[in-house]
Amino acid sequence: MYILGISCYYHDAAACLLKDGEVIAAAQEERFTRKKHDLEFPKNAISYCLKAGGITARDLAYVGFYDKPFIKFERILYTYIATFPRSFPSFLKSVPLWLRKKLWIPQLIRKELDYEGEVLMIEHHMSHAASSFLVSPFEEAAIVTVDGVGEWATATIGKGEGKKITLIKEIKFPHSLGLLYSAFTYYLGFKVNSAEYKVMGLSPYGKPVYYDKVRELISFEKDGSFKMNMKYFAYDYGLTMTNSRFEKLFGQPRREPESRLDQFHKDVAASVQKVTEEVVLGMAKYAYEKTGSKHLCLAGGVALNCVANGLVLREGPFEELFIQPAAGDAGGAVGVAAYIYYSLLGNERRYDMWKHAYLGPGYSTEEIKNFLDSHDIRYKELSKDALLEKTAQAIIDQKVIGWFQGRMEFGPRALGNRSILADARNPANKDVVNLKIKFRESFRPFAPTVLEERCGEYFDLDAPSPYMLLVAQVREDKREIPSVTHVDGSARIQTVRREVNPLYYDLISRFDEMTGCPVIINTSFNVRGEPIVCTPYDAYLCFMRTKMDVLVMDRFYMEKSEQEPMEEDVDWRAHFELD
Repeated sequence: MYILGISCYYHDAAACLLKDGEVIAAAQEERFTRKKHDLEFPKNAISYCLKAGGITARDLAYVGFYDKPFIKFERILYTYIATFPRSFPSFLKSVPLWLRKKLWIPQLIRKELDYEGEVLMIEHHMSHAASSFLVSPFEEAAIVTVDGVGEWATATIGKGEGKKITLIKEIKFPHSLGLLYSAFTYYLGFKVNSAEYKVMGLSPYGKPVYYDKVRELISFEKDGSFKMNMKYFAYDYGLTMTNSRFEKLFGQPRREPESRLDQFHKDVAASVQKVTEEVVLGMAKYAYEKTGSKHLCLAGGVALNCVANGLVLREGPFEELFIQPAAGDAGGAVGVAAYIYYSLLGNERRYDMWKHAYLGPGYSTEEIKNFLDSHDIRYKELSKDALLEKTAQAIIDQKVIGWFQGRMEFGPRALGNRSILADARNPANKDVVNLKIKFRESFRPFAPTVLEERCGEYFDLDAPSPYMLLVAQVREDKREIPSVTHVDGSARIQTVRREVNPLYYDLISRFDEMTGCPVIINTSFNVRGEPIVCTPYDAYLCFMRTKMDVLVMDRFYMEKSEQEPMEEDVDWRAHFELD
């Protein structure tokens, strides 16, 4: 039985294909269109998923959508009426799009796919809950979902047992922890629904001196329930997140994008991060009280806040934590498909359905060789052992490596198949990779990948972190990895097991044999403002447009010094288009 899950029209559109309950393909639309956080109907991602399954839309038993549009539209209209006339400009912009497109999801899906079967729609936070619990290894677990807003819900607490999910409690719009964090993202001059992670990365540079002012914006109880003071916000009626009262409260106007970051901005980031951590931890503790479970499944955009996740694991009452790598809206495509197969249809639950995040497109050795040869790209073809040796030595020689292998990762993190790699021991590499390769802000930290069995030697973390969704402290006696140690001594860790990604594991093992260090820098293979690379063309273009030293695709090793320089005025996409 094949089931297709779809999420789109808000941000991070994606598609997922289940075969007899197992995820066999999943990808975000942005990777194909090259539009970061692309929200449009994911026709390219769907096409990929069907191709990966070797099927057409006519072979699908069901298609699921991760939202109930009519309930969401009800909330939008209700809010516009309640805030009229201030809401009128936003109403004029939003409602025509709803009437033209967003209310007609089943019809649109059938038309786009030439599909005649059932289209089932699941509530947004149920899709989030299912995207974590139903793909987790747990037979039972507490569930916490937190994001901006679904239909009405902005956060839920629930219990998962077998195939059944029960949502016990919910918090409703306009009260939203996700929208609070997005409001500060906006106030600090970053892009909403895109750059919240920058606020998280900036926060260790500051102190939470504005904690009390943030508490004027949101009041919360020990159980994590919260309420927003809406007189400071505009997101319920306007086209911006905050209003003039918000700026008056903090004593400074909104930061202009790309302008100087002062200590004030760092302290504001630290303050909202502290409040976020306290609320999430409170919700987790309440979920434990209500369920008594030793396991916790987190989902929703706020579950990508890996600092808060690390706090929950350290200070919360749970023994084990599971967070699916695409915890935000993209993961809703997985959730709705899993919910249909297990919860609605009642099929026997598989506890091995989610094995890893490498669910996107992959390219064969022959395809990559044909691409390189047809465009006269200079490379060396190496055996596996020679490739590992040469690449590990290049990292030791302080070269920055573009690493393109196997199938692309699902979710916002590169996990060793579409990654940029460098030596974590060299303190200069933080600035080298930030400024010369990624073209991004210097305050943003890099993540380490560490061999899973060696994680405890270097980090205060005694649990796997395969999806780079947990932050922990670097051990005091292991501070020889400065370029992945953030200013507060923390790191956003990815652990890697050989059974899951043997080539990447073997590369780090080889580096460890040569240096005595089982840790390297791993950052996503892209430049600022662009999605992670998907195709060999994307990878080669990124390689040539940056000061990356080496590109490794499959068994092919390319050095920048041997390549013909690119002319910027040439249409390289047309020149290097894959068949």
